[in-house]
Amino acid sequence: MWRARSNIFDVMQADLLPTTSAASSAFRNAVRAYEARLETDRIQTVRSSPRIKVLRVIRQLVEREPHLAIERIRIDALSGCSDFRGSVRVEHADGVNEFEFAWDCQWRAEQQGWHDHFGFPDQIRASREFDWDCFQSWQSSGLPDEQPSRADAALSSS
Repeated sequence: MWRARSNIFDVMQADLLPTTSAASSAFRNAVRAYEARLETDRIQTVRSSPRIKVLRVIRQLVEREPHLAIERIRIDALSGCSDFRGSVRVEHADGVNEFEFAWDCQWRAEQQGWHDHFGFPDQIRASREFDWDCFQSWQSSGLPDEQPSRADAALSSS
């Protein structure tokens, strides 16, 4: 039986975890499994979340925090039509960090001045052209048990 396959993941697959990321090999394997729609205990979501949006958070995480030797993540976020907002708890070799985020393709379309045929922000175009890079915000939440990364520790000791 023939089954249609969505190509929504194809754009990110080649470079979801760039070589510049310090993510552990176990986490890298978990991301590949997650992309293949397999379950893994290294990528958890508090509630049902669109897989593509979870993968976008992972890509943002490794872009913004490449120094973290990521072991596992836990995402607590709500997904809307044009957005995905919440937090990601990151367990890594040096401790735990948590980041609050807002991925919003409508916001990105507004920033670009793009509008659809009806005059609304063209969130579909923004999502296609910017893919994971529609993050309106990304910031550390300052967990009490948050420990500085090796890179941060090196900067503060100099």
